[in-house]
Amino acid sequence: MILRRNLSVRQQDAITGLLLILPSLIIILGIALQPILTTLYLSFFDASLSKTAEMAFVQLQNYTSLLSDPLFWQTIWRTLYFTVVSVGLELALGIALAQLITAHPPGWQFLRTSLIIPWAVPTIVNGAMWRWIYNADYGALNGLLLQLGIINKYIPWLISPVTSMNLVILADIWHSVPFIALILQAAMATLPAELDEAAAVDGASAWQRFWLIRMPLLRSAILVALVIRTVEAFRAFDIIYVITQGGPAFGTVTISYLTYLETFSYGHLGRGSALSFLISAITLLMAFIYIRVLYRPEER
Repeated sequence: MILRRNLSVRQQDAITGLLLILPSLIIILGIALQPILTTLYLSFFDASLSKTAEMAFVQLQNYTSLLSDPLFWQTIWRTLYFTVVSVGLELALGIALAQLITAHPPGWQFLRTSLIIPWAVPTIVNGAMWRWIYNADYGALNGLLLQLGIINKYIPWLISPVTSMNLVILADIWHSVPFIALILQAAMATLPAELDEAAAVDGASAWQRFWLIRMPLLRSAILVALVIRTVEAFRAFDIIYVITQGGPAFGTVTISYLTYLETFSYGHLGRGSALSFLISAITLLMAFIYIRVLYRPEER
């Protein structure tokens, strides 16, 4: 009681809040911390599914062998390509859709509601749908292009590594653009209309009002969308597994898919665990870069 009287009201509220969330925090940490610590532990051992009882301590060998492996760096660059292209296009299309909805054209409410449908589709279902669309024998893409006269025979779309990667990116964009569009549209709806009207009176064009007024005010919302989508894209696995299973010729193997192969297909638990922590380190680095570039405390 004496200690409580010596604390300020703000400190007392903070302690009360901490006590209220403490049970949930303990449960969350108990569930999440144990797998993280186990994975970290395995990353320093020559562990495999075939000899789990005899694990040799190899210090940082799993990390050094990965960093010196050309396949690892090929996979990193492939993952960065997937992330940059998909997130970049999603951001551009998301901003365009958000701006369109904010302008309230005829049918804008239907457009906003329909955006939820692609986003609500589970990623596995989305991948299966696009795999059928790309099918060389009965796919909807071949059927549509054939009827339009663009092609004269069915094309096996998923036999080229470059084409396969770009088609997987297209499927990911279709699924994720609504997420960014809805976040940015919600942020645009909170912007004061007086700023836009004042700029219009001063003779600013629609593009100038958008780029010089709206975009700076949307920086926080863009930061949230970019961090979430970059982390998701860099860890993409399920959509690739369903559409291409890493093929053809390893052409769509991303870093998360390589982790799956190392851990479950090859049975290298140590290397797979090391890959998991490298993925975490890279995603944290990208999130830090986004925050440093886009976050402005004075704009809160």
